[in-house]
Amino acid sequence: MVFGCFVEVGRVPSISLGPHPGKLVGIVHAIAQNRAWADGPCSLVRRQVMPFKSMALTDFILNFPHGTGQRYFRQAWQKVGINTNWAATRWALQTETRYRKAEMTDFDHYIVRKPVDERNNHSGVWKTKTFFPHI
Repeated sequence: MVFGCFVEVGRVPSISLGPHPGKLVGIVHAIAQNRAWADGPCSLVRRQVMPFKSMALTDFILNFPHGTGQRYFRQAWQKVGINTNWAATRWALQTETRYRKAEMTDFDHYIVRKPVDERNNHSGVWKTKTFFPHI
């Protein structure tokens, strides 16, 4: 299978490192071999230079001219519906689950784990005469 997810103007990557992990941005201009000018109009990431090593490329591509302004970039973003399409992907669901688990407190872990422990608890079954007929 041929690799087809290249860095290009209009590609929508997810930020993997830095102050905005998990948010989506769009590549507006490839500045050099290792960084690009990126903007996240609906993810509250301001337009800035970002290195490619802090981005994970997705399959989404926007259609807009090279180096476009923020207004046209936002219109292209909303026209394609990047946020709704991204929310439906498995990658987004896994990322959301990972962040939700990281923010859980001990009590939240207890609430999640209690039904599993009750389901796995066979204390009532082990005391019946079917397992121990001599009782």
